[in-house]
Parts: sequence; structure tokens; C-alpha cells
Amino acid sequence: MEQRLANSWRMTVNEKNFIQTALLSDLRIDGRGSFDYRNLTIQFGIEDGSSEVQLGQTRVMGFVTSQLVQPYRDRPNEGTLAIFTEFSPMADPSFEIGRPGESAVELGRIVDRGLRESRAIDTESLCVVAGKWVWSIRIDLHILDNGGNLVDAANIAALAALLTFRRPECTLGGEDGQEVIIHPSEVREPLALIVHHLPIAVTFAFIGNESRVIIDPSHFEEAVMGGKLTATLNTNGDVCAIQKAGGEGVMQSVVMQCLRIASVKAADITGKIKKAVSTHASAVAGTELSLFFCFYLIMYYITRLSEIFCNYLLVLQVESYKTKRDLKKIKRHPDSVDISNISKDMEKSKLELVKCQSDDMEIEGHSSKKDESSLRHSKHKALISGPSSWDPYSKIADTDELKASLASRAVATPNLKMDVMPPEKQQLNVKDESHRDADPSPPLLVAAEAREEKNKAKTLLDAVKPKHKRKKKNASNSNGS
Repeated sequence: MEQRLANSWRMTVNEKNFIQTALLSDLRIDGRGSFDYRNLTIQFGIEDGSSEVQLGQTRVMGFVTSQLVQPYRDRPNEGTLAIFTEFSPMADPSFEIGRPGESAVELGRIVDRGLRESRAIDTESLCVVAGKWVWSIRIDLHILDNGGNLVDAANIAALAALLTFRRPECTLGGEDGQEVIIHPSEVREPLALIVHHLPIAVTFAFIGNESRVIIDPSHFEEAVMGGKLTATLNTNGDVCAIQKAGGEGVMQSVVMQCLRIASVKAADITGKIKKAVSTHASAVAGTELSLFFCFYLIMYYITRLSEIFCNYLLVLQVESYKTKRDLKKIKRHPDSVDISNISKDMEKSKLELVKCQSDDMEIEGHSSKKDESSLRHSKHKALISGPSSWDPYSKIADTDELKASLASRAVATPNLKMDVMPPEKQQLNVKDESHRDADPSPPLLVAAEAREEKNKAKTLLDAVKPKHKRKKKNASNSNGS
């Protein structure tokens, strides 16, 4: 607040004379006109039923609460309305702590009369059980700063708090159906009060003996005023209450002039209150909508993530099922082999076959060389020993020795051939088997069989004569000799 004195008795005489002279000249120290209000600001708290009104330098806070009580005997079907004011020394040093003073009681009565006598609040809707339980509405007004005209500021704060208040919903239950059940706001939506109209209090101050009238007096103007009148009206022009507090008498024409001015100001203030309430309601709805939207988005994303996770689990289950089924098929058919493995085995077998063929060829070459050398050696030995054993012109030669040498030569030659030929036959058989494995086509098989038969026909065993024929020949030769 500005650097001002808290109480009127601290004001000097010159200050009072200056303010009074200015008001009589239609001049106000704050620059306003005679019928102009100060700036009005209405704010609302986080909880329902709380408001704060600032009128110039005057600040008042209002709280509305409710509870179930027993009704009055003369009004068993109506709820109750009570207003309590609190004047703090922090607002004005002239206010005392503890028991409310005369100004506090007067303020509570003016606001209560304007609301109760005009029946602005539907008290019958506050009845729960006739004669047993009704809702009691309590309005607490806290004066935060005294800048003048506390009645108008407190009245606006009370109306704003009542418009934003929500009482909990209750129902009857129990065995006898008379038990009251109060539902919290999370279970059921709270209910607003039924307000028929808004009684607006407008305060006028009278200056000097000439009955100069000003509206919305400040703290300094209240110190020099001669009287005060508070008129409570609604937007329809209905007079709800009038309060004339002390001072000199006022003419009827002045009172009627004040009522006409109050009707206009009441309509203006009512519009400001409704606008502030609607703005607050839209802000709360927007906050709730944003919270609901955020909650909806969170739930949507949670649902989507759960669906994706479930689909992923389903895919994993399907894949595991397919894998198990394939493994069962493999166990059921163990002979089924992969084509790639077959091709690899064929290549390995071919390489082994080629290696075996090469080894057989080397063995055949070594064996053939060995056989040729042995044949040559035997032939050479035969040729060397032949002429010396059976030369007919030799003088030492004997017929019996010649017969024995011929017989021994005939017997040794087949045995030599039998020892030499089997490796050749084995080599042919290896070659035929290698050809049969490499290229198993019918023409090659036929040619191999024909070659084998031909070789069989030309063996040395067939060239040797049987023993019985040789004996006969030897016998005949001996007889001839």
C-alpha cells in the first residue's frame, strides 16, 4: 500500500480539510469521478469455493464450506447460510485480535442480509432428510488489506465463492433407508449451489452538510465522510437491502438517486463476476480436458504397446511351434538328407575313386615291370639251359636225360605262366571296376565284358595240354625210340 496512515485519528487537520474541500469541488484525490469505481479484480483459488477480490487497495478473500447439520425447527426443509468475518491487524492496525469489533459485526450483517433476505440461494435444495439433515453453508471472509469500502469487496468475494462452490452428493441408504451416504468427488460429480440472482452491494458516502454523494469511498474519504449508505440490488433492479449507518439525515431524493446509480453499477459488477466465473470454469475444464487427454494418450500408448508385445509373443510362439514341427519331421524321416550334403559326398567319392585309380595304375605299372623282368629272366634261363640239356649232337647226351629234361621243362613252363598271369588278371579287374564306377553306361559295360572274355580265352592255362595227353605222347615217344 501507499505511505498512508492506518487510522483516521492519525490524519492531520490540514489533510482532512484538503480532502473535504476537494470532494466538495467534485475532485477526488485518486483522480476518479464522483460515481466511478476503482479497478476490480476477481481471482479464484485451486479449490472450489475460494475467491480473492481486489478493489483498489482493498483485498478480501472468501471461502465457502458445507456440512450436514440438523435444521431449525421453524424451517425443517431448508438449509442454513452463515457468514463469518475475520479482521486481521495485518490489514489495518485499528483491527484487534480476538473478539470481532463493531465494524466486523456490521460487515457480516450487511452481507448476510443481502443474501438471506433476497433469497438468492435456494435453501430448500440443501435439504437431505426433512427435519433431520440439511446442508449448512458457511462463508468465511478474511480481510487482507483495508483500503476502504470493505462491504462492497466482501460482498463480491462472497458471491464469487458461492458461484464456484460444489457440495458433495449424498444419497440415502442403510436398512431403514434413512442413513445418509456422502459420495466423494471421485465417485460422483459434486453439485453446484442453486443461485437465483446476484445481490450486489453498492456503498455511497456523504460529504459535508450539502450532502455531496460519492461512490466507492477510499480509506481517506471514509475518514472525512459524514454518513454512509449501502444499497443491495440485483440486475433486475430489485432492492434487496438498504443500510444507513449513522451520520446526518439524507433527503428522499438523494436516496432515490443513489438507488438509480446502484442499479446501473450492480449490472456492471454482475457482468464482471459472471465473466470471471466463466473464465475460471473454462480454464478448469481445459485443465481437466488436458489431463483427460494426457491420460487418454497414456492409456492409448500403453494399449498399443501391450498389443505389440502380445503380437510379438504370438509370433515367437508360432516360430517355436514351426521349429518343433520341423524337428519332429526330421526325426520321423532320418533318411532324408540335404542335397548340398549329397553333392559334397559325391565329390568326395569321386576324388577317392580317382585317387584309387591312380594308386592302382601305379601298382599295375610296378607289377607289370616286375612280371616282365621275371619273364625275361626265366626265358633267358630257359634258353641258356635248353640247348645244353637237349642238344642231340652232344656226345655226352643220353636219351633218358633228354626225356627227363623235356618232362621237367614241360612241367616248369605252366607253373611259371601261372605265377605271372594272375596279377595281370587282377589289374584288368581293377580297371573294369574303375570304369564301371566312373561311367556306368551299358556300352562300356558290354565292351568291358567282351574284353574280359577275350582275355580269358587267351590264358596260358588253356595252352597247356592235359597230363594224360602228355603221358601218352611221352609213352609214344619212348616206344618209337
